Amino acid sequence: MDVIQVAVLGTAGMLLGIVLKESRPEYAAYISLGCGICILIAASSKIAYLLESIRTVQDSISVDVSYLSILLKMIGMTYVGHFSSSLCKDAGYSALAMQIETFCKLSMMTMAMPVFLSLLDVIQEFLQ
Repeated sequence: MDVIQVAVLGTAGMLLGIVLKESRPEYAAYISLGCGICILIAASSKIAYLLESIRTVQDSISVDVSYLSILLKMIGMTYVGHFSSSLCKDAGYSALAMQIETFCKLSMMTMAMPVFLSLLDVIQEFLQ
């Protein structure tokens, strides 16, 4: 049911943005931003459930907390980067959107490097 509500909200925002783009183009970006924020607020309950599930997994298996922390940060960076990039594209700033996406990708690669190096250490120990 939540998916239908979010889809209707997004579709209504898009249609309102299209109508306003012809008469008041400056308001179209505000409509897009407002709808995006409303959808993020609606997603907060899903995020709370996701965090609770990750804590359950963490309690049931012995996983280093730092790895799960890195995973959650990467998921958050992905959503924030995609959201801001989409807003820039909607406003007509495609070059800025691409720069945001590139920065987010590089940041994720930087965050993943300790996990990758740890994995290489485990593989190296296994092979010896």
